[in-house]
Amino acid sequence: MKLKSDFLNEISSRGFVYQASDIENLDKLMTKKKITAYIGFDITSDSLHVGSLVQLMLLHWLDFYGHKTIALVGGGTTLVGDPSGKDKTRKILDLKEISENIKKIEKTFGQFIDLNNGGSIVNNYDWLADLNYISFLRDIGSKLTINKMLTFESVKNRLDREQPLTFLEFNYMLLQSYDFYHLRKEYNCDLQMGGSDQWGNIINGIDLIRKILNKKAYALTSPLITNTDGSKMGKTAKGAIWLDKLKLSNFEFYQFWRNIDDDNVEKFLKLFTKINLKEIKKLSEVKGQEINEAKKILAFEVTKIARGLESANEAKDIADNLFNKGNLDERIPTFEIELKKVENSNFSILDAVEKLNLTKSRSDTKRLIKSKGIKINDEIFNSQDLSLKLYSKVTDIKISIGKKNFGILKIK
Repeated sequence: MKLKSDFLNEISSRGFVYQASDIENLDKLMTKKKITAYIGFDITSDSLHVGSLVQLMLLHWLDFYGHKTIALVGGGTTLVGDPSGKDKTRKILDLKEISENIKKIEKTFGQFIDLNNGGSIVNNYDWLADLNYISFLRDIGSKLTINKMLTFESVKNRLDREQPLTFLEFNYMLLQSYDFYHLRKEYNCDLQMGGSDQWGNIINGIDLIRKILNKKAYALTSPLITNTDGSKMGKTAKGAIWLDKLKLSNFEFYQFWRNIDDDNVEKFLKLFTKINLKEIKKLSEVKGQEINEAKKILAFEVTKIARGLESANEAKDIADNLFNKGNLDERIPTFEIELKKVENSNFSILDAVEKLNLTKSRSDTKRLIKSKGIKINDEIFNSQDLSLKLYSKVTDIKISIGKKNFGILKIK
């Protein structure tokens, strides 16, 4: 189906649309006027990671085409915890932790939407905190049926696996539905977007809006993005790929995209960059060594969107020093150690890798050594006693974990 509105045509062409309710009428509406739409983000950490990048790009394109964007931070719903896609109950944070997380995450939204012109951040704690529970059950709970909620994939899958689902979490669906109702009523919000696991929650909100306000609202969900092996995108041996550069360096963020599977290049260029589709088609057709150039473009463009041009240039410059010029660059993780500790074998390769945070654990490091996955100054490390004595005469030691992770050990 050919979509006429700029926003829906753009995101559909780039592979963002998984499900949508009444997309033909939504398309007509968006050709007639600028709408308001939102996406909710639960604040379970002090940074978003690349698992949120599809949703942030949806907000970005919405903002780009002049519509009003709302990034809803779940100050209230995070106190409950979303059961969608989870096998067990989330850790419940307290209000202070959530408030601190929100302050740190707000700057990330500013990278994707113009908060001074049409974009806004709202916190659902503002209207959920003072709800009267009896009134809420009468006014809202009476409009939504357990029968329907039990059919939602997020609930059904959890119950099929015989994983406990608390009543607290079950209430999450009511609260998210209420969020959409509140935003439709107070902000004239027409559309809620989210990941595919949020479909049931969004549809519940649409039902609530129709029953109480007698108004129309729309749902749009995006597909779950996975690696070619089916694993969740954004997880590495070291952990999550954070959007905040205080939690993950620009270089490490850049390198994550630089080292993706070849088969994901076209998909990720469409989803995570603003390069036009004709250019993406050309880039996706290259083979062999040329695919690396396409990956460099991807890495630069994603870093630029998520962290800004300065961060992208820094990451590209570090990569150029390390891979093209063969120079060490002190902007990658660095740790200083006294010479005598190295000479006395009081500081091993296990200590060095741990201090540089290059693997998750010392056992991981041992496994990598056995499989010849660790290099020092570009030569495979194979010392049986794990000592660094052989390198005690070198001032700077480059430690490489595979092709992706690097650190510098400075001996003083």
